[in-house]
Amino acid sequence: MKLCPPSGFRDFEPKEMILRKRIIDIIENCFIRYGFDPIETPAIEHWEVFEGKYGEEAENKLIYRFKDPWSNKIFALRFDLTVPMARFFAQRAFPLPFKRYHIGRVWRHERPQKGRYREFWQADADIIGSSSPETDAELIDLTIHIFEKLGFKNFILKLNDRRLLKGIFEEELRIKEVLQIYRAIDKLDKIGLEGVKGELEKIISDKIIVRKILEIISWEKDTDDLLEYISSNFLKNENVRIAINHLTEMLDLLSGRKSFLKLSLNLVRGLDYYTGPVWEVIISDLPLWSVAGGGRYDNLIELYSGKTTPASGTSIGIERVIDAGKEIGLFTTSKQTYTQIYVAPLSMEFYKFAWDIANVLRKNGFCVQIDLMRRSEKKQREYVSKKNIPIIIFVGKKEVKNKILTIFFRDAQERAEIPSANLINYLKEHISHCG
Repeated sequence: MKLCPPSGFRDFEPKEMILRKRIIDIIENCFIRYGFDPIETPAIEHWEVFEGKYGEEAENKLIYRFKDPWSNKIFALRFDLTVPMARFFAQRAFPLPFKRYHIGRVWRHERPQKGRYREFWQADADIIGSSSPETDAELIDLTIHIFEKLGFKNFILKLNDRRLLKGIFEEELRIKEVLQIYRAIDKLDKIGLEGVKGELEKIISDKIIVRKILEIISWEKDTDDLLEYISSNFLKNENVRIAINHLTEMLDLLSGRKSFLKLSLNLVRGLDYYTGPVWEVIISDLPLWSVAGGGRYDNLIELYSGKTTPASGTSIGIERVIDAGKEIGLFTTSKQTYTQIYVAPLSMEFYKFAWDIANVLRKNGFCVQIDLMRRSEKKQREYVSKKNIPIIIFVGKKEVKNKILTIFFRDAQERAEIPSANLINYLKEHISHCG
């Protein structure tokens, strides 16, 4: 019997879950602060919900799908949180704009490696019903705000617009195999410029076109200068003009975030459903890691509802964020328990008194454990040390007789004896409640 999880799937012990829940709580609080409300969708969808939405590679290689042996219907595990949300929204009527967030598991049949798993968590926020630049600006502002709250200091949000790519590659360079080209460009961070060149030469025989593509995705200028440069080179292209106007209005609203923003024509975002601005967050110390991304997808919901419905969203990769934070020393798993106080009865004679103390503490908001294994004082101390619980309250003959409690603060190695009646007020002065 194999007792370990399948490749790409993981168990999490308490210290890992405490860190994960802290990260998720920070992200969720940011979503709520920006006016987003939660939804939930099933882990499994009908295959038809996903079919034709992601592109050939994702649908043929990465999505977990299977036939239900009882109904013979084809189902699939959700690949992301965006497409299920589009299906969800198409079935209902909400006041617009509809601002939702969803934090949950997704599954992809990828090759497991550092920062990449087959089961992982995403945290998404989406705005449905608005095509305005301020919608995308708010999502970008939210994304930057989240990374600041998480404690990251050196990161860049790379920004592009799929209409720039459409205008330049499809219309100006007249490339027909455009989705294959986008997927090749999307691998730039992984395989480098020479690797992308090799990929492009497999798709396009015209070496002049390949050279022009490589030149365009290599343009490096200040964001404002690059917008002006693109505009002057493709002045008459309608898609380029629309994209630049949209980006310019966004960047005007994001002027206070300018140090985090970089316009990059090599940013593609591989999913087929993007139609406008797209973005990714890169940790500067880990340039190969994209920890968040998003963009505008104005045509996706229409595939389900038949109605034109503009939409845009941003997505935080929980696994990537945690792995990146650990890599640069920002996050640790030093906290092994939520327990703040351990109540230690020194014998079963005093257990009921200790039991009542533990429950009084819990009712007053503290996180408390009491011995459940009838251990000696020494063994209880060893357990507390292993769990790194900061406070022990000892209950023995002296404490019960004199109606006092002996409190030991492990970090400071200090001991105090206080009247039982003053316990709650005393602790409130020294430690905060759970959470």
